[in-house]
Formats: sequence, structure tokens, C-alpha cells
Amino acid sequence: MFSKKIHKRIKIILLVIMFCFILIISKVFYIQVIDYKKLNELANSLWSRNLPIEADRGRIYTIDGTVVADNLTTVSLVFIPNQVKDKEKVAQDIANILDCDISKIEEHLYKNSSIERVHPEGRRLSYEIADQIEALNYDGVYLVKESKRNYPNDELLAHVLGYVGIDNQGLSGLELQYDEYLTGEAGAIQYYSDAKGQKLNLNEVYVEPEDGMDIYLTVNYELQTAIERELDNIVTKYNPEGAWILAMDPNTGEILGMGSRPAFNPNNYQDYTTEQINRNLAIWASYEPGSTFKIVTLSAALEEGVVDLDEHFFDSGSVTIEGARIKCWKAGGHGEQTFLEVVENSCNLGVNTATHINFKKAL
Repeated sequence: MFSKKIHKRIKIILLVIMFCFILIISKVFYIQVIDYKKLNELANSLWSRNLPIEADRGRIYTIDGTVVADNLTTVSLVFIPNQVKDKEKVAQDIANILDCDISKIEEHLYKNSSIERVHPEGRRLSYEIADQIEALNYDGVYLVKESKRNYPNDELLAHVLGYVGIDNQGLSGLELQYDEYLTGEAGAIQYYSDAKGQKLNLNEVYVEPEDGMDIYLTVNYELQTAIERELDNIVTKYNPEGAWILAMDPNTGEILGMGSRPAFNPNNYQDYTTEQINRNLAIWASYEPGSTFKIVTLSAALEEGVVDLDEHFFDSGSVTIEGARIKCWKAGGHGEQTFLEVVENSCNLGVNTATHINFKKAL
């Protein structure tokens, strides 16, 4: 009887041990197989660090394939503070190369961060300066690729294109309107470090950046060049407060060319006033149609057959229509003229007479 009880207890203990063993194996299986990806990502996030690599912004082309917004490859300075051994010496040497106050470099080196971008002193460096920094071969000092926006034609299409900020974000014009398409996906050089920030001897992973989308405009480059030239001639000859030219395909509404003065160079937009860089007069200002609408009035009169271009009309200088006295812009009027000459002379009386005749016919 006593022996049976012992065997029963041993069986129960064995079953408990087997059950625990099964639980442990199941948990290990779950971790190693089912939950591996999630846990691996969490582990990598603790150990991995990224040196950012900026993507190229999408280019902007005219309809005939001329690049009007391009990119230049530059480099920028990045510190990993925990990897820098002699911070005082590094700060002094880097400050000498960048020709800036050492306190600005020390401010970055002594920050409690995993990666510290040296801004603005270390942004968009020339290759000559980058070579001097690279020659120092200091731990924790890195040069990463960046892309700088470049407008090869300077002021051409400046207000239409707009400009970008120091981080290549669109700030005005098409650069702002289509920023989400032009902006690419940044890449990185992924490395591993311990809790103190010391780099581990593990393979680095290169994540290639994805460039932004290119944009093709309806603008014709040759026509735009002519527009810019004529605007410069207007400014030189008349010195107006502002001037603009807009060319549009009347059948489709496509903009073939657009320019305004005063203009600016988007490569150096910081050198201009807010009014100069933000006022595209062709779409910003409001204008009365004035005499430009006379062609619409006369076209309607011709289409309805109420006037003939060869029909004669006498402009005496003023006329009263429906109780309203209308004056010609020319003192004394234009005298005897055909309706074709009414168009040529932009005669107020001739156009209003055509309008009055057309209105009476409609009634």
C-alpha cells in the first residue's frame, strides 16, 4: 500500500516536470520561431545606430527636357559623441578647419545624444574642407553625403519654381506645392554600438536612399527664355515697380511660360526681401481686365453679325448711351474710322457702340 502511494507521487512529479518541460520548449519555440522577427527588431533597435544619407530631391524639367531644378552632392559633418576620445583636441581642430568658435563645436561634442549633426557650421561643406576633416581620422567624426538644391539658370522661372530650405524642404512655388513628391526617402549606414556608444566590430549595413520623383512642366524653355529677356528689357527701359508676362495655350489652359519682376535667384534667396521672393505677380496680384476685354466684346459683336470690320464709325470724343456719357481716351476722339481701326486704336466709343448694338439686338 505504501509502495503504491510512492509510485503515484513519483508519477505526479514526473507529469509536472514533463508539463513544465513542455511549457519551456513551447516558450522557446514561440520566441525562436513565431516571435523572432519582432524580438530581433527590438534587439537591433537597442544596438543599432544610423548615419543618415540624404536622398536626392526630384529634378524639375521643362516640357522640352531642360533641367531647371537640379541637385549638387555635398557632405555634412556628424559627431557620435560617445566615440570621440579626446573631445578638447577634436573640438579645437574642427573649429580651426571650419573657422568658427570652438564653443560651438564643443556644444555638439558634449551633448548627451547618440548622433549629433553639426548645424549649421558643418552643413554643405566644400570638398576641400571635407578632405581636411577626413584626414584627421578621428573616432566618432563622420562625413555623410547630402544633396543641395541647385537652380542652373539662376533667375529663370524663379517665382514659379520657388526655393528650398537648408534641409531641402520646399518653402515656396512648385517646390512647396509638390514637396511630398519631390522629397525622397533618406537612406543610412547602419552600424552597431554598445550601451556606452562604443562601436562594435560587426558588419555595417548600407540602406540606399530613394530619390524623389521628377516633375515635367508644361513650360517651354525657349519661350521662357524669351519672356525673361523681354522682362529685363522692360525693366531697363521703363523701370516699373513691377512687370509680368504669362503665356498660355488657350485650348488646354497649359502654362507655356511665366515670369515677373522684380525677380530673385533661388540659389541665394536669403539675399532678397520677402516681397521679392514671394510675389509672383502673374498669380499674386489682382488686375482689372480694362482694354484687354474689348477684344471679347468686339468678337461677340462680329459673331452675332451686328457689326462689320469694314463698317465706318465716327468717334466725336464722347457719346451718351442709355443716359451714361462715355468719353474716348483720346481728347477729341479718333474721328472717322472702321471697326477694324476701333480695335487698333482701342477706341472706347467704338467698342461701347458695338456692345450697345449687340445688347439691343439681344432684346
